[in-house]
This record gives sequence, structure tokens and C-alpha cells, in this order.
Amino acid sequence: MVGNFIGDFVKGRHLHEQFEPGIVKGIELHRAIDAFTDKHPVVKQSKTRLRATYRHFAPVIVDVFYDHFLAKDWALYHRENLSLFARNAYATLNTFDNILPERVKQMLPYMINGNWLVNYAQVEGIQRALTGMARRSPYDSKMDESVNDLRQHYTEFNTEFGLFFPELVKFCDDFRK
Repeated sequence: MVGNFIGDFVKGRHLHEQFEPGIVKGIELHRAIDAFTDKHPVVKQSKTRLRATYRHFAPVIVDVFYDHFLAKDWALYHRENLSLFARNAYATLNTFDNILPERVKQMLPYMINGNWLVNYAQVEGIQRALTGMARRSPYDSKMDESVNDLRQHYTEFNTEFGLFFPELVKFCDDFRK
């Protein structure tokens, strides 16, 4: 879980020189998920809906929208309550502080205090996340405005996530085998 979580913050190919095998496997899973997601036709459909307005930020926005649908419908995909899962995830991440990349260390307290994993279940939680991302971007991303698109096309994004996510779960299961 920790390796998967830090995957976007770790660069390079010599992971075994930096991390223990379990962390490496998580980073590799994260990278495999990214590649699978980028090529998936349903995800491309979601991104296409946003591309004209948000250009190269569309994939990031779709990722956050899909995080919303996962959190909103968590009980469909996981036996453990989302609040309990989030508390356990935050605690686990904190126990690995010594290997977390600096940017993760800076972000994690905000994530925990804002309880992002749970609050993503609400559109307002997604709005806060996208507004923060837009504020930190050196470019005029308009990510803070994208929640309007989520509201306007909520059914379409929800349907696309529902088609995509079971395939992603199967992909991850196969990857771990």
C-alpha cells in the first residue's frame, strides 16, 4: 500500500537500491495501474469530455473524479468501512515516514487533517482537492472549475467509472499473482 501510495513521487528504475521489496512491488503496481488506466478506452472517453477545456490536466481531473466515485460507492468494493480504512491507511503511512519522499511528507498532514480519503465521497471534498491542486499549479489549469463538469455529466462519469473499476481490480489481482 505504501509503495503504491508514493508511486507518483518516486522516479527512476533502480527502486531495489532505494526501497525494500514490498515497497518496490507497490511502486511497480502503481506504475502498472497508471499504464493500464491511460490506455483504457472508458477512461479515454471520460478524458475526452474534459480535454477541450482542461487540456493536459484532463487525466488528473478524471483521476480525482474517479476517486470520488470509489469513495462514494466504497461499500461496493471493500468490506471494511471507509472511515476505518482511511484511519488505518493514514496510520500505516505514518509508520513509514523514514522512506516517504519529501513531497509526500509535506502533503500527508494535510491529507490526514482534511481526511481526504473519506471526504472525496462528497463533491465538496473533490472541489477542495481540485481547488488546492489548481492553486499549486504554476499554470492556469482551471481544475477548480472542473467540478461544474462533474455535476453536469455526473451520470456519464459515474457510469464510466462503474465500467472501468472492476476491470482495474481484475488487472491488479492478476498483477499481484
